[in-house]
Amino acid sequence: MRISEIFIKNFRSIKETRINPNSFNVLIGQNNHGKTNFFNAIEWFYNGKGDIDLIRHCDANGEDIEVIITFSDVQQNLQYISNEDNQVKLKNILADSDSMQIKRSSDKPNQRFIYNPIEKEYQKQPTGADSAFNNCIPRFEFIEATKSLKEVTSYKNTTPIGQMLSSVIANVLEKDEDYRKFKDQFEILFQSENSKVKKTLDDLSAKVAVYLQQQFSDCTKVEFDVRQPEIDEFLKNYKTNLDDGVKTTAEEKGDGMQRALMLAIIKTHADFRRNEALGRAFVFFIDEAELHLHPTGQRQLKNSLIELTNSVDQVFITTHSSVFIADDHTHQNIYKVDKDNRKTEITCVSRTDRQSIVYDLLGGSPADLLFPSNFLIVEGRSEEIFINNIVKKFYPNKPTIHIVAAHGDDEAQRQSMEAINKVFDPLKNTPIYKSKLILLLDKPDNTKLPRYNEFIKLNKFLNENGQVFQLPFNTLEEYYPKASTSKCTLSKKVLKAKWMSENLTQQQFEEEMSVIFEALNKCWVNAYTLNN
Repeated sequence: MRISEIFIKNFRSIKETRINPNSFNVLIGQNNHGKTNFFNAIEWFYNGKGDIDLIRHCDANGEDIEVIITFSDVQQNLQYISNEDNQVKLKNILADSDSMQIKRSSDKPNQRFIYNPIEKEYQKQPTGADSAFNNCIPRFEFIEATKSLKEVTSYKNTTPIGQMLSSVIANVLEKDEDYRKFKDQFEILFQSENSKVKKTLDDLSAKVAVYLQQQFSDCTKVEFDVRQPEIDEFLKNYKTNLDDGVKTTAEEKGDGMQRALMLAIIKTHADFRRNEALGRAFVFFIDEAELHLHPTGQRQLKNSLIELTNSVDQVFITTHSSVFIADDHTHQNIYKVDKDNRKTEITCVSRTDRQSIVYDLLGGSPADLLFPSNFLIVEGRSEEIFINNIVKKFYPNKPTIHIVAAHGDDEAQRQSMEAINKVFDPLKNTPIYKSKLILLLDKPDNTKLPRYNEFIKLNKFLNENGQVFQLPFNTLEEYYPKASTSKCTLSKKVLKAKWMSENLTQQQFEEEMSVIFEALNKCWVNAYTLNN
């Protein structure tokens, strides 16, 4: 059972919105535009808590707040509802319908209503208490950006750790012979009439009773009765320790590690509850999922969450990170959240629009971003090292460009057009760089010429825009100034490239290696600056 549609009306900044979510859903937008309000609306649907006057949209003019969620794949999941009476009641309402539409509104905020497809009207959900109905739909797990590790890992009956440990440990201990022996021994130690401990406690309680009776004459007896501790008592003092080379408690680790541990615990909790509830699905709402995580960690988290949705769960995340929208996934939806004139709009973003969203979100100009101003694509590692060193040495104040070497899988392919095409293709499809980037290629020999001609034929705009530069020789090594080459005895291409870049003068480079100099100039001219 999954959410197939969400409709929200008059909730905080959301005047009205309707989305059809996928398995993995990303909401991206600037601060204070309504991403968290969307999550809060779903939370209100599940628990009904909140001051109606405070959560009603400012322009609602007395209209009801409504949150309507439609669940799909209902018929095959009704069997997982643990209460058989509730199964029957829902089947009687839904008949053969495979979707279930549920509404909570400010008209009756303490109740939810289910749409009857036969009667074509809403009726009160049939499970009794409103909270009981949550056992008939996917479990809601809201991980707020402000939630701390302590709220997840502290031992309470409401926390994931508390629910997992108490249930699992209780299950094991009740069947454990050593635990039964412990209980018997405890009774002998603290409750047997022959116990020294019991006698000591009785003596102390008798003395207390004497003093108490002086104040309350009717009270003639005090008992210190030590009962066997419940399983929960054993677990209250547990601690979570982590060993990442240095063993400490989890609370002593950095924010990124703590955030990752929180999410790992909650995912494990989902698996635990799913087994407990015979296949019950979860809906995870994670606010600012990337909080405290390095971009590499963000990508790993995304992959982990997507893996979670491969079973029965759904994930919704809010983010400011481009990492979460950079990679495609079959079951991924990306939503742009915008607020204009105090109204939040949530719209599904097409693949072609994602680049502009990242562009706007992260600054509005490549000059503001951690992107290079332009790209220069070269054939191999030696070109990359040589040109990078030359730029650092002679042109440190020019626009920042990124030199990309078209490495192949082996030495033979390294100098082939196949490697060039492999590197060029993704950049070609990046709109803000397509007309900017520059290619610097060796003169193709007879083996490379057919691939070169095919490449140019498929990308005519490169020649038309003057974006392709070709060396007059088949290799970079042949193009080095003769006088300098004779002084360099190094045979390995990479080491030779480094030596040449360190020993050439600027004049030698610009005059004797003019094709590379011209390619760099064109790359700088095309580069993004503060004004374009």
